[in-house]
Formats: sequence, C-alpha cells, structure tokens
Amino acid sequence: MAEAHQAVAFQFTVTPDGIDLHLCHEALRQVYLSGLHSWKKRFIRFKNGVMTGVYPGSPAGFMVVVTSYMSYNKYKQLDPSLGLIAKLGQHVPISQYMSTDSQKIVGGVLVGTGLWVTIIMIMRSVLKSLLSWHGWMHARHGSLPWSTRLWLVLVKVFSGRKPMLYSFQSSLPRLPVPSIKDTCRRYLESVRPLMDDGKYERMTALTKDFEKNLGPRLQWYLKLKSWWASNYVSDWWEEYIYLRGRAPIMVNSNYYAMDFLYVFPTSIQAARAGNTLHAIMLYRRKLDRAQIKPLMLLQSIPMCSAQYERMFNTTRVPGVETDTLQHMNESKHIAVYHKGRFFKVWMFYDGRLLLPREIEQQMERILADDSEPQPGEERLAALTAGDRTPWAKARETFFSRGKNKQSLDAIEKAAFFVTLDDSEQRYDANNPVKSLGSYSKSLLHGNCYDRWFDKSFNMIIFKNGTMGLNAEHSWADAPIVGHLWEHVLSMDPKLGYTEDGHCCGEPHPNLPGPMRLQWDIPAECQEAIQSSLTVARALAEDVDCHSFPFTDFGKGLIKKCRTSPDAFIQIALQLAHYRDKGKFCLTYEASMTRLFREGRTETVRSCTNESCAFVRSMIRDETREERLRLLKVAAEKHQSLYRLAMTGEGIDRHLFCLYVVSKYLGEDSPFLKEVLSEPWRLSTSQTPMQQLELFDLVRHPEYASSGGGFGPVADDGYGVSYIIVGENLINFHISSKHSSPETDSHRFGANIRQAMLDILSLFQLENKAK
Repeated sequence: MAEAHQAVAFQFTVTPDGIDLHLCHEALRQVYLSGLHSWKKRFIRFKNGVMTGVYPGSPAGFMVVVTSYMSYNKYKQLDPSLGLIAKLGQHVPISQYMSTDSQKIVGGVLVGTGLWVTIIMIMRSVLKSLLSWHGWMHARHGSLPWSTRLWLVLVKVFSGRKPMLYSFQSSLPRLPVPSIKDTCRRYLESVRPLMDDGKYERMTALTKDFEKNLGPRLQWYLKLKSWWASNYVSDWWEEYIYLRGRAPIMVNSNYYAMDFLYVFPTSIQAARAGNTLHAIMLYRRKLDRAQIKPLMLLQSIPMCSAQYERMFNTTRVPGVETDTLQHMNESKHIAVYHKGRFFKVWMFYDGRLLLPREIEQQMERILADDSEPQPGEERLAALTAGDRTPWAKARETFFSRGKNKQSLDAIEKAAFFVTLDDSEQRYDANNPVKSLGSYSKSLLHGNCYDRWFDKSFNMIIFKNGTMGLNAEHSWADAPIVGHLWEHVLSMDPKLGYTEDGHCCGEPHPNLPGPMRLQWDIPAECQEAIQSSLTVARALAEDVDCHSFPFTDFGKGLIKKCRTSPDAFIQIALQLAHYRDKGKFCLTYEASMTRLFREGRTETVRSCTNESCAFVRSMIRDETREERLRLLKVAAEKHQSLYRLAMTGEGIDRHLFCLYVVSKYLGEDSPFLKEVLSEPWRLSTSQTPMQQLELFDLVRHPEYASSGGGFGPVADDGYGVSYIIVGENLINFHISSKHSSPETDSHRFGANIRQAMLDILSLFQLENKAK
C-alpha cells in the first residue's frame, strides 16, 4: 500500500500537446520525508562511528589538548610543528600559500592531533591491561579489598565519560586460550563422578595420550588463530553449533520469553500490539544511535556489546549444507501473520515512527480483514520449522523469482516478525500447571506454522492481549534478547492505555493500510510444506513443558545464608535430578564470556565431586552438620567453576575448537570424539535481570517477568531455565520429551521445589542452633 501511495507521485500522459505531467504533492512530501529520515540516520551512524573510533577521547578533549599545546608553545616561544613544516617546505612550497603564522597554526594543530591520538591509544592500552585482570572476581561480595577498589578507580579513570554502546569494543581483551594441561586436568575432574573406576582409567589414558601427542599440535594452530582473530571461539561456534545444524531449529534451538505473570494491561489484542511494537521500535532507534548504555559489572567493568548489532533486520537463511545470517542495515517495515495471511506493515509515516494508537490502527485493519489465505499460504512458515535442507531446496526452487521472491523478501528483510495469534494464553491462578504449560508450548512452537522461526525474533500477541517472544539463537544469546524484553515490559505501563483498553492517542485519518503479501505456491511446494509440518508437529507434540513460579522464598533469604543464589539453585537441581532418576549426569550451565571481545558463552559443568558428595549425604543418613559442610564446599566449588568460565578458563569451548582444528587437519582424535559426543542430560540456564532500575519490584512486585525457556537438549534429558525476580520469587521453566520413559517435567518440577526447601532447612536449623 505504501509503495502504491508513493508511486502516484509521478504520473504522466501523452497528449497531442505533448506530455502532461501530474505531480501528487502529498506523495512527493512522503518521498522527501523518507529520504530525510534516511540521511539523518546515516549522519547519526557516521557520528557514532567517529565517537566510538576515538573513545575514550572526545571532541572536547581534542580541543583541550590542541589548545593547551598551542598555548604552551606560544608561551615558551617554541615551534609548535616541531620542525614538521620546515621539513615539508623542502618538498612542498608551503610559504607561497601560507603566512608564517598560518604555518605555525597548521603545524600546531597537526602535532596536537598526533598528541591527542597518542593519549587515546595509551588510555586504551592501559584500560585493556586493566580489564585483563580478573582478581576482583575472588573478592567477597560487599567487602572489596583496597587493591580491588584502587583497580576499579583506575578502570573508571581510563574508561572516559559517557560511553556509548560500542565504546569499549576496542579496549576489551581477547579471549585467552587455556593450556592443554589445565583443560585436560579439569575435564578429568569434571567426569570423575560420572564414571566407574574402569571407565575413568580408560578416559585418563585417552586424555594423557592426547595431552602428550596430538594436543600440542592442535594448540599451536589455535593460538595462531587467537592472535589473528578477535575471538578464537565465536565464529566457529556460530557456524558449527548453529548454522551447520540440519535439524529443525524450532524447539531444538529457538527459545522463548514470557509476559508479566500477574498483570494483564489490556485484553485488546491490537492495543497490546500497538504499545509493544512501538516500544520495540523505540529500542531499535536507541540501538541505531548507540544510546543504550553498555552493560557493566560492578558499575565499572564493561561487557562486550557486539551481539546487539544483528538484533533487528536479521534472518537466518537456509542452505543445503549450512545456513547464513542475512542482516540489513535498515528496514522500515515489519511482517505480520494472522489467520494464515501475511502482511507487510510500514512502521514510519510523515518521516516519523508510528505512534502506539496508529500501530493499533494497523493491527485492527489486519484483524478485520476477512480474506481467505491463498493456496499454500496458511502453513507456509512450516518450512522454517522443519529440517533445514528441504527448506533450502524449496526456497531455491519456488521462492527465487517473481511474486514469491518479493513476498519472501518482505518477510526476511523485515525488522522482525509479528504473529497475531488466534488463541488465548494466560497464567491462571486456579489452574497454574495447565495454563503455564500451554503458554510455554505456544511460545516455543505454536502450531508449527504460525511463527517465522528464521527471523531474529518473533513477537507473539495472543487474542486476549497476553504476549510473548520466540527468538532464533545463532545471532546472539538470551541475555541480549532479555535486554530488549526488559525494555518492552517496562515501557508498557509508561505508555499506558485508555479506560476502555485502547492505546493512548488518536487514529491517523490518512494512514495507508497494511499490504497483503501475494504468493503463487504450486502443488510441489505445498507437498514440501506438508512434509516439513509433519516433522515439526512430531517434534512439538513430544515436548513436555512445565513452568511454575517458586514463591516459598527467593534470593533475599538465600543471601542471608551467605550463599550464592545461583550455586544454591544449581545444587538443588543436582539433588532433584538424583531423586528423579537415581543417578548423576553431565550437567550444562550456560555462563557468559562477554568480559572479552566478541565473547558469547562457556559451559559450567555443575555436576562436581563436591555436589555429588552433598547429594549422597542427603540420600543417606547423615548429620545436619556434615550435610551443611558439604553444601558449603559444593557451593564454593560451583562459584570457582563459574569464575573460571567467565575468565576464559573453561573446558568445553577450548575442547570444541581443538576438535574443529583436528577436522581441518584431517586428524582423528578418539579423546576429542568421545568428549564431544557426551550428551548433556541436564541443560540449565539462568535468565539474568540486567536493568533492575527499570522495575520497582518492592512497590510493584506484580510487574515481574516470567522469564523464558527452551527445549530439551537430550532425548532423555531435561532443559531447565530459571529467572531470579526480586527478593522473593524464582520462576522455573522445565522441558523434556514425552517419548522418554525416564523423564517427566512435572515430576522434576516437584523434585526441584522439594530440593530447594530441603536445602534451605539446613541453614534454618543452623540458625536455630546458633
């Protein structure tokens, strides 16, 4: 519609008197405003690039340095160019074009600029050296030693003022490559509680052979890469773990985020979409202008922001052997799905972003459209839910030309994807288990054809006004999407609604409507769609989701026990798993490595000798004092492993990269092959709350995010995600497969709840004894 609206700007007819040119001034105005918007955006990006390029310097700092330098030389009667102009004069007749005073000014500015750049480079080098030290992690929370406090002061001094999102990228250290000896030692330690003596002796022999023979050769190549590349892990991790996977990304890779748990701002679907989509676009504007503050630990230690770059305008494009990520610099529209139809909706008009009520107006038009889906259109998105290779072949065969290509481009080049879901989802206090389970499954996979799983993220707005998000994993990790989600949830109460539930403001009288996408899908393509849908439905129906809010206590009480909340929960998960299955398993906990440039994640192997010793003490008849002692040892061990993972001393990313090098060299390593084939039967992740200042959970605890979850990693395992909200709430999301006789998500949830209570009781008994 918008293209047609602007196309009529130029019309002409041929008459006997010549060419009669017709101009539509309103359409010309829209063309002008659109161009003005684009040029403003280019200028802002250019300016941000300059500001980031010279950070921690600034234009004001440049003026101070150059003015001070010129003033000093004038006071001392010195040559400000340090002989530079004289040397240039030997080759270029400068005196013919500039006076002596002009030569001094130009020379002083050039040398002053060089001095300014030198100061910037020194500050960056010092800051990178400071950020390479991680001793602060070993300090007790709330009691930093003077050496760490001094270090924090120096970091602040050399960090400059008012950093933008990408200001610290060039100052972050590179991810270090651990030594082969340390990685092998830690690996053997991590698998000891999972193997009997015979298997452990065999694995020890394999490890020692690798450490002595093939390992050093692979390590040499890996160190060479670490010197050359900005991060020795991230590009291979993205390619081989995500993009080369040929299985469905729905359930297996994509993850979800939920709405408020207890608050329902409006029951009008279009109105909730209006505020939500407007808030997302405001976030994108801040992102484009680099106005989002870089995430800091201890309010001073910057974390890498590289993953934010592909949040919007990004699509995972299928390939026969490997997928690729397609990112557009600019996209002014979104793609919307409703009742089997696809629409293109422009998010700008009159050179500005649409207001919430105007976006609601567009959604109302889509909801009121009663046209039928075209043949094959309704379930088209099932191609993105099935296996990747059939989707790649269908895309090349049926969507590489004509109207199909144009419509597919409208989806893939959209800022993001929106589904106006025709079902109703919501937390029901009278039936929490069923309502949250249905809600989780809807966000994780829906009907398998009503989300475009290849988009960087899908916004899902349900019929009753509840919303959620489904995100593709390859372009970034969950904390990045979580940052956006916190912004959206915090903006909703601020934007507000009228008494009758609509967005504030008035509809636009001349706003062009959404454009219905056109398809020509032949029977062969419809067969491919049905085949992908069959695969996706089998996968979706097998998922057993169980989400529940744990309200008995939260991090406030755990901290009073002088224990890390994350360590507390992870040990509870070990106890719950042993009670559930009667055995221990290899456990994955996601940790971040964003203290380093382009860092993503590392694995914390939470099943340790120490945690197993504690779990056994809870199973057998043991004294409370001994159980408590073993618990504290296990918690300290977990914290130590987490610190190692965050500081680049983890096990799994190093072994993964060594394996990739071995494949490039054509070397077969029985050790690496066995290590990378071990299944993670318990995969866990904490969703951190990163912008606590946006939520007043003390006065308004009802505005609590429910967090999000993901599908099971192993066929006979559990996926567990949890979010610690405020001081008194922890939300858990558990997934497994119905087809496994060993797993039951609801049963495991009950075991988690009981394990949490049992561990807390140890501390409460200790306090009573005191």
